[in-house]
Amino acid sequence: MLSRKLEGDRHRLHGLAWIRETEDSRFLICLDLCKSVALVAERKAHRDYHPAKHTAVATRAKTVRRRVEIPKRVEQCDITVSGRTVHLTNLNKLFWPELKITKRDLIQYYADVAQVLLPHLQDRAMVMKRYPNGAAGEFFFMKRAPSPRPPWIELCSIHHGSGNVIDFPIIQDVPALLWVINLGCIDLNQWYARCDDVDRPDYLHFDLDPVPGASFQTVLETALKVREALDSLGMSSYPKTTGSKGIHVYVPIVRGPTQKQVWTIAKEIAHLLASANPELITTIYKVAKRPKGRVLVDYNQNAWGRTLASIYSVRPTPKACVSAPVTWKEIEKGVHVEDFHLRNVRKRIEKLGDLWKPLLEKKKRFDLQPYLK
Repeated sequence: MLSRKLEGDRHRLHGLAWIRETEDSRFLICLDLCKSVALVAERKAHRDYHPAKHTAVATRAKTVRRRVEIPKRVEQCDITVSGRTVHLTNLNKLFWPELKITKRDLIQYYADVAQVLLPHLQDRAMVMKRYPNGAAGEFFFMKRAPSPRPPWIELCSIHHGSGNVIDFPIIQDVPALLWVINLGCIDLNQWYARCDDVDRPDYLHFDLDPVPGASFQTVLETALKVREALDSLGMSSYPKTTGSKGIHVYVPIVRGPTQKQVWTIAKEIAHLLASANPELITTIYKVAKRPKGRVLVDYNQNAWGRTLASIYSVRPTPKACVSAPVTWKEIEKGVHVEDFHLRNVRKRIEKLGDLWKPLLEKKKRFDLQPYLK
């Protein structure tokens, strides 16, 4: 038998049997490699499992301490930050003509808020929503990192159930941030899970979206009902304006449950809220069937592959509103989406810092494990 012919020690490395050089060792190694290939084939992407690869760069850009100033009165330029050069174009193009806000102003805003924004984006795949002709122009979604691109743009290559592998860009530093905004991205839409395991998110959230006939005051009332429900479960929650029409409420969770499991728990909470507050809240997803004057507590945004506008994102609205973190006291007193926009959020950050810093911390995250069925 073949096993009797072989002599020598056997060693294991990553689950493969590696055999010291003997007459038939290469044959056995080939058999083991074939088994590994078969195992990988069995582990192809499905609903709760999506292999992903993070292609990092050898040296990360250094943290920028000084203000990055985008040159004025030029149409295009090369700007070097942390040793990396970004080519910026169409800087004088009006992205909000009525407000006289240019593409340069948009890029400068993101450069100024990078210190608080980047920690919320790092290590996550980014879906690009590009507005080449400004906020009122047509837009298109783009998932694959465009080529050519700077060699220091990191990638998150995610296997999908269809068999496709999509190379999403990752925004790790100021140069990468300037690069993606220069592509015409107004708001930023990162994944909920980090690239090392794209199936296990870091937070659960609710998108509170007013149905026609509902005022923003109704949205605020709904947000307080959501907080009350989450408090009763012991979940710390953090609100932000969407920058559009509603409120986002996020809960930092212990990483572990799959995106589908997180979605299931969010669904149960949302349905309980709707049944307890039928005159205020709905969870009906079909637009035509939603009752007027209610607020949709949208749990479906927790589904795998979905994204929401990130914290500090400028939105393509007439007033260049920003998706801004707010306190629950501000929600109680009453805020408006228009209170936070490209021209005033920087001063708010200087005064309050990052109100969403708790979402980045490892401690005080809610463990969903006991609630899994």
